[in-house]
Amino acid sequence: MSQTIASTGDARLDALAHVLQSRWAGEGLGLVSALGELTLTVPAAELKAVCTQLRDDSALRFEQLIDLCGVDYAAHGKSEWATEEASTTGFGRGVDRDIELDEDDPKRFAVVYHLLSLEYNRRLRLKVYAGGAQPMVDSVVDVWSAANWFEREAFDLFGILFRGHPDLRRILTDYGFVGYPFRKDFPLSGHVAMRYDPEQGRVVYEPVEIEPRVLVPKVIRNDSRYLTEEEAQAARAAQGAANA
Repeated sequence: MSQTIASTGDARLDALAHVLQSRWAGEGLGLVSALGELTLTVPAAELKAVCTQLRDDSALRFEQLIDLCGVDYAAHGKSEWATEEASTTGFGRGVDRDIELDEDDPKRFAVVYHLLSLEYNRRLRLKVYAGGAQPMVDSVVDVWSAANWFEREAFDLFGILFRGHPDLRRILTDYGFVGYPFRKDFPLSGHVAMRYDPEQGRVVYEPVEIEPRVLVPKVIRNDSRYLTEEEAQAARAAQGAANA
């Protein structure tokens, strides 16, 4: 275990943290406590064994998989919106669409599992990094059968492959969909447009005609800080006439 947690402030979580640290001491796993929750980070090669022990160990008994999702950490912590400087011409924010993404970062993609122990009424978040260019982890369908459609969803939206999945195919997008829409490098307008053609009596795909653009709300500032001298004089004159 790469990190030892002294206390979480919750007796149940303290007991769980103690069990986790004793089970996997020195095996390259990481345990973090934040916001009243525990997150266990597991090496991809150990995922299946760890999941099985989390389910079967009498001191853990995480019998239920609540949720499974993918994460794309590309550009994590970076913002395309520059909000530190404000202009005086009506636009208070600028946007940079050219943030560089490290596509080969081994920690770009991750799979996150939320587990529940009904016996001990405890929850645990499990995280495994899946790689960058070709993200892949082992399927846990044979550990928790509920993972089946969750893994298909993560594959459909992020392109994460699950080794050993019995039926890994798209579940939310169309069969002919190109790309993975929840990846950070997927274009906001998509690759193709879809519409129903009444003449052909079917759905057709066409090239996207929408041009990428940034919609920035214009802020109208009418207070004296942003008025020219002539506008300020006119405003004072109008105020004086109104008070006369």
